[in-house]
Amino acid sequence: MTYTTNNTTKEALNEFHRFDADTKLAILWYGYLDLKDQLNPDPGFSVTAPATALYDQIAAQPQEQQLQAQRDIVSGNNSAFTQAYNALASSARIEVWLLLAQGMEEGKVIQVSSDYQLPEATNSFVNRIKQLDFEERINFTRSAVVDMGTAKQEGQRV
Repeated sequence: MTYTTNNTTKEALNEFHRFDADTKLAILWYGYLDLKDQLNPDPGFSVTAPATALYDQIAAQPQEQQLQAQRDIVSGNNSAFTQAYNALASSARIEVWLLLAQGMEEGKVIQVSSDYQLPEATNSFVNRIKQLDFEERINFTRSAVVDMGTAKQEGQRV
């Protein structure tokens, strides 16, 4: 299921899928930091309960395993975390990433290193995303995270 509504957003999503797992995680983190003050999630208990259960499982792991769980989900690698993610409804998948980002801010989940620099190959991608309006950026993010957890997509590097 995707939420993309225009060619610019679809092209950005296709480009995003070609990045490696760590780059995708960093892009999601920086995107969250850029949009967090404008977000007003209110998904309801049927979404938050299963999302929180998966988040709690990931957050309970040592930091390296937290990172590996996220990498597995992003890459579609077969793991218990990916299987749990795949069992979630699309709204709960979005909620998992929001909870992970909030957990990173709170220091409960490993976050992108403060000295991390996105690869130069992402510059045009990042500039394209920054040109999207708020709703288009949200649609892009929804589409990206809903597609995660599935088998590796064509052209995707790991």
